[in-house]
This record gives sequence, structure tokens and C-alpha cells, in this order.
Amino acid sequence: MTESAVPHDPYAALRDGNYRWFIATMGLVTLGLQMQGVVVGWQVYDRTGDPLALGLVGLSEALPFLTLALFGGHAADRVNRLRLCMAATLGLAFCSGLLGAFSWRFQAGPLARAVWPIYAVIFLTGIMRAFYRPANVALGTDLLPKALYANGSTWRVSVFHSGMVLGPALGGLVYAWRGPVAAHFLVMTLLACGLLGLLFIRYMPRAVAPRSGSILQSLGEGLRFVFSQRLLLGAISLDLFAVLFGGAVAVLPVFAKEVLKVGPQGLGALRAAPALGSVLMGITLAHLPPLRRAGRTLLICVGAFGAAMIAFALSRSFLLSLLLLVASGAVDNVSVVLRATLLQTLTPEHMLGRVSSVNQVFIGSSNEIGAFESGLAARLLGLVPSVVFGGCMTLLVVATTAWKVPGLRKMDRIG
Repeated sequence: MTESAVPHDPYAALRDGNYRWFIATMGLVTLGLQMQGVVVGWQVYDRTGDPLALGLVGLSEALPFLTLALFGGHAADRVNRLRLCMAATLGLAFCSGLLGAFSWRFQAGPLARAVWPIYAVIFLTGIMRAFYRPANVALGTDLLPKALYANGSTWRVSVFHSGMVLGPALGGLVYAWRGPVAAHFLVMTLLACGLLGLLFIRYMPRAVAPRSGSILQSLGEGLRFVFSQRLLLGAISLDLFAVLFGGAVAVLPVFAKEVLKVGPQGLGALRAAPALGSVLMGITLAHLPPLRRAGRTLLICVGAFGAAMIAFALSRSFLLSLLLLVASGAVDNVSVVLRATLLQTLTPEHMLGRVSSVNQVFIGSSNEIGAFESGLAARLLGLVPSVVFGGCMTLLVVATTAWKVPGLRKMDRIG
């Protein structure tokens, strides 16, 4: 039977019991962290009324994450990846408990309007994420044979974005109904459940290569590999600059409160909309064979993301804004799946932790530093002009990448 005649199994990766537990626990952690994001965003903006304060939330998490992510990747290649995931998840749950305790203890008094303790806890969260993300990506890859990388990536991204759909919506509802204290402690509970789920994974660690050289030499090996792979570097850089300029998640509380006037419930819906589009696209991709003309598809989808952000900035209709964010999430899912599959396919197994951490530094730069850029640009240019400018810059990045990395533009099927 030829390859084209082999029936496509959309649920192949999910037939592995260990991978199902991995996906479930990752979904719970994602759900909790996305809830935390919307709760903290509304809490900070409600206390300050300053869009730059929202950018500082992203910066507080980005600084430790970007500083330590490469060391997290080194650890993921040197120690038991499952245990590292468990330790980092425990740390994330502890941080959520601190946020809940602060919100409960200082509901009134001199610290009732303070935000610096929130920044401090988010700083600790960034440290935990620096070790959680590389270990999580490498662990998920360890659990599957290479033939299922693309299918596994599709389901992993879909479950991740399912958490991004439910998390913000649930966070906004709980915040509006019971306040930030209940929301933070619910986040802690979800993360604790994710930690318990990891206990059910039967994981046989692969043999670790003998230690040679310093940690810095080990990190340099991961960096050199990424920069030697022109297609992988082009795909990662495309995501970095596109989301750095084009993302508007950090200023969604301002759109919800000042432009669309929909309150915390509406903010939860706005935060969830891109992930809803991603989930719908992920389910579609899972039922399709591997994409052809993958490079051109990647560039088109990132360009469509920038165009959707421009239209969102100009919209004054809540429904239209939701639909545009759904569309942005759908096209973003395609680019994420293609990039994740490319990374897993090109990277040797013993370097997955370090290479994943390099990728996470790029993603962290685009998300967290992008959040700071969004808040700063909103203050300097105004809310709507800053998002329009970012969308235009995304289109420019796509055009530049297509010109400078022709191999990416011509890339056909991955794997």
C-alpha cells in the first residue's frame, strides 16, 4: 500500500495513554494560567487605569523567563523531564496561592490599590515558566514516535488553545461573580490538579549523554543549532516579530472597558476568542492529511493575522471584534502547528530541551515583551493607532521574511 493510500488517523497520538494524560495535565495548567492572565490584567487596570501598567505585567514575567529559559532547556536535557515538569507546576500553583492570599489580605487599607506585590509574584511565575515550558515540550515529544509528531503537535496546540478559550472566559466570569480572591484560588486548584495528573504518566527517561563542558557550552550548542537551521530560524523569527508588533492581548482590558464597554465578562470573551478560532482550526487540521506548500501557507497565515489585528483595532462592534479575534486565532493555529512540527522534525532528541528553550525565548519575547510594547505604544500613540501600527508592521515582517528566506517560502510538506 502506498503512503497516499494509507488511511489518515486523526486520533493517532491520542491513542497513546501516556500522551492522553500529558495532554490533559497540560490543558489544566493552560486553563489555570490563562485564567490568571485575565484576572491579573483586569485587577491591575482596575487599580491603576493605566495601559502601561498592563505592559509592566508582561515585562515582570518576561525578564526572568527570558533570562532563565535557556538554563531551563539545559535542565530539560540533563534531568528527568517529567520530574522537572512536576516541580515547575508545583511552583506555578504556589505563585497562584500567593496572588490569592495578597488579594484576600489587602482588600482594604494602604495596599488596596498597590500593584507592586502582583508584579513580584508574576516575576516568580516567570521563573517557573522558564523551566516548565522546555521540559513540557521535550516530554511531549518523548512520549510519541517520530511518525506522530505532526499529529501530536496538532492536538497539543488544540488542547493548549482550548485552555485559552475556557480560561479567559472562566476567569472573567469568576472575577465578575466572586472577585479576584476566588479566581486566584481556583487557578491554584487547577494547577494542583495538573500536578496530580502528571503522576499517572509512565515515563522511561532516555539515557542522558555524559556531561562534557560547562553549562554555557551546552547552551551555546543549542543556540548554534537553531542558527544553523535557516528554515527553523526563519519560522521562529517570523513568529517573534509578527506577534511582537501585531499582538493586542495586553491591551484588551482597555478595549473592553473604554472602547467596547463590555466589562470583565466581555474581556473574558475577547481573551477567549482567538483561542476559540485556534481550536476550531486545530480540529480541522487534525482531520486533514499533512499540509502541502507549508512555507507559503505559513507566510499567508501570519499576514492574515496582521490584517485581522488592523481590522480589530478599527472595529466598534463587540460582535465584529469577537469574530476578528476568532479569525486571528484560526490562522495563528496553522502557523504554530507548522513551526512546532518543523522544530520536532529537525531537532535531535538529545537537544530537544535546549532547542525548545531557544524557541521559547523567541516566543516569550514576542508575547511578554510584546505585551510591554503594546502598553507603551498605547500610551505614546493612543490605543487604536498603536494596534493599527502593529498590524502594519506584521505585514512588513511577512514580506521581508518571504524575500530574505526564500527556502521557507518554497518549503513543501514538513517531515
